[in-house]
Amino acid sequence: MSQQAFALLTAKDNAKGDVLNTARVAGILAAKRCAELIPLCHSLPLSFAGIDFELNAENHSITVRSTCRTDAKTGVEMEAMTACSVAALTIYDMCKAADKGIIIEQIKLKHKSGGKSGEWHSD
Repeated sequence: MSQQAFALLTAKDNAKGDVLNTARVAGILAAKRCAELIPLCHSLPLSFAGIDFELNAENHSITVRSTCRTDAKTGVEMEAMTACSVAALTIYDMCKAADKGIIIEQIKLKHKSGGKSGEWHSD
């Protein structure tokens, strides 16, 4: 994102309000409603859904990370990636007045445990 948009975001001076807290809530809500958004995705009771942000002032970027947990016998990777996607889209929506050229990229699974396929880590 542009330096101007990043500065507005970090100063909490964005016209639409607190960008990161709004994006956090949007991401958590998206994780909870994943089965309504993605066909054939099972509805799961989540025991935890969280969003964290890592801000990089040098290149005016934000890394969005989601953690989801369930006691069900399946993984929650779709819920976690949906949460990241919606959080990133919320950041775009709230910052687009300052920068319409914001790029959202590299949504990927970093770690998964549980379910039929067991433990998995990205390289």
